[in-house]
Amino acid sequence: MDTRLDLLSREYLESPHAHLAELRRRGPVVQVDPGGMWLVTRYDEAQQVLKSASLFSSQGLRLTAQPPWLQRVNPFADSLLFLDPPQHGRLRALISRAFTPAALAQLEARLRGVVRRHVADMMDKKHVDFVDAFAMPIPATVMGWLLGLDASLQQHFMRWTHVLVTMNGVQPEGAVEMERQHRTLDEMERYFQGVLDERRSAPRDDMVSDLLRARMDGVALTHHELMSFLFLLLVAGLETTVNLLSQCARVFFQHPELLLRLRKDPTLIPRFVEETLRYEPSVMSTLRLCTQDVTLAGVELPQGALVLVSLASAARDEKYFPDGDRFILEREGPPRLSFGHGAHYCLGAMLSRMEARVALEELVSRVERLELRTEHIDWTTSLIVRGPVTLPVEVFAPATGQPLPARLA
Repeated sequence: MDTRLDLLSREYLESPHAHLAELRRRGPVVQVDPGGMWLVTRYDEAQQVLKSASLFSSQGLRLTAQPPWLQRVNPFADSLLFLDPPQHGRLRALISRAFTPAALAQLEARLRGVVRRHVADMMDKKHVDFVDAFAMPIPATVMGWLLGLDASLQQHFMRWTHVLVTMNGVQPEGAVEMERQHRTLDEMERYFQGVLDERRSAPRDDMVSDLLRARMDGVALTHHELMSFLFLLLVAGLETTVNLLSQCARVFFQHPELLLRLRKDPTLIPRFVEETLRYEPSVMSTLRLCTQDVTLAGVELPQGALVLVSLASAARDEKYFPDGDRFILEREGPPRLSFGHGAHYCLGAMLSRMEARVALEELVSRVERLELRTEHIDWTTSLIVRGPVTLPVEVFAPATGQPLPARLA
């Protein structure tokens, strides 16, 4: 009998795609650990699960953030990410205006100057952690603008979101990690309580003030609903884009000719972003809970079974993405599932794509190449997201191969 693959093992986290290819060969639905959950490996079945909320509930994903042993309420677990229709749709509508094309155009104009400063700073320092110097500050700045948060706390924001996305529903070994999770939730609640109190006394033109004014069927949001929104917006706004930008850098390490190609033709950058999202998706998987006995691709799944939809595996399904282990800039194919599908399609997908496009436009116009300066990358220990914890790089300038002059105009 085959040993089940543990998706939280170091072996898998460091090289998931080879393991996922083997699982696809076994079938579209295979059993894995932790917990004997069922992994959906292929595109058709992944799409089927994601669009069938009545059979596959988002309460499965909620179990990662609110496991029984946590012994305290996690506001993140009650955010719209973990809700099913129709409640999900009603809450989603409350924040949708912040992600319209007109709103994003205003953000883009402000963001470009911020990105240029971060590129210049990397050039000054020559050797940097790409995550800390570039991938994290860009979405952290944007979320700070949207929510009106203190920009000096960006490192705290990243630390908080890292703790939340590594809560995998698996009980930590020992008391230290449990205490860290509790402390993080306490810190976030205290901070957001202060933000809410401040906006109540002095409203601003930001999403926090909008949420305080919002009404659901004529009733204001409860304290817990407000907290849930703020937890979600911070985590989702940071984690996806930080990982996307970091994975773009990794593609440049592997294919330095692509950076030069994008500089010569920046109109290819959106294609590069889309292929990066397929090749190394920021969100690897999402969980669902069977609401009744259901048959999926010939496999009998009992009510209450956990189903992990592997977006990363679906993105390399040989039926739709031939030679899927290669990064092909001109690749065509069906709609990507990188930002989900159906009712839970990521509301911030356009924002994340815009941030990545602007960041890469400024980066490739000033940089000839990025070189990785480590032999080993530590990866986020998560069932849901994948990204490097740190990414030490050296930055080189055009023509001479030397770092650009400080503060290049």
